[in-house]
Amino acid sequence: MEVAQSMSEDSHRKGKTIDEIVEGDSLTVNESLSDRDILLYLGMTNDNNPLYIQHEYAKEIGYKGPVVPPVLLTGIITSSISKLLPGPGSEVVNLSVNFMLPVYHDENVTLNFEVIKVDMMKEVVTLSITGTKNEDERIVDAIVMVKPPKKRSVSLNGINIEEVNA
Repeated sequence: MEVAQSMSEDSHRKGKTIDEIVEGDSLTVNESLSDRDILLYLGMTNDNNPLYIQHEYAKEIGYKGPVVPPVLLTGIITSSISKLLPGPGSEVVNLSVNFMLPVYHDENVTLNFEVIKVDMMKEVVTLSITGTKNEDERIVDAIVMVKPPKKRSVSLNGINIEEVNA
């Protein structure tokens, strides 16, 4: 399965349970973070690192301009997991991220997600995420372990129905 979808697209659906996920399932997400996005982050976290917003400061210390805070890129990764693969009801249980290159404001980022392991016993799937900018510059590698949503039984007029817990 391959899905190309922007994070801004509406995707109200139930998440996939572990029984519905197979190794090789994939997802591609394209995103760009604007000055507004970064200012919202800085305001919410009280992070006043001038590297994230001040053009002259960033240039003085060797960057082309202000950079996107790495935690915002991590947020796109976890948000994509929550919204798309496995989807609503998912819980990130382990996250390892390596940032290789800075991402500058308004640069387009492509994140490729792939299910590399399905552990039925632990009820966890492992995703490998690679991120690029400018089509071929590697910016991030991540491994994320996720508990997909579980099915639950619901009684409807005395009849038990299984549905996804999302």
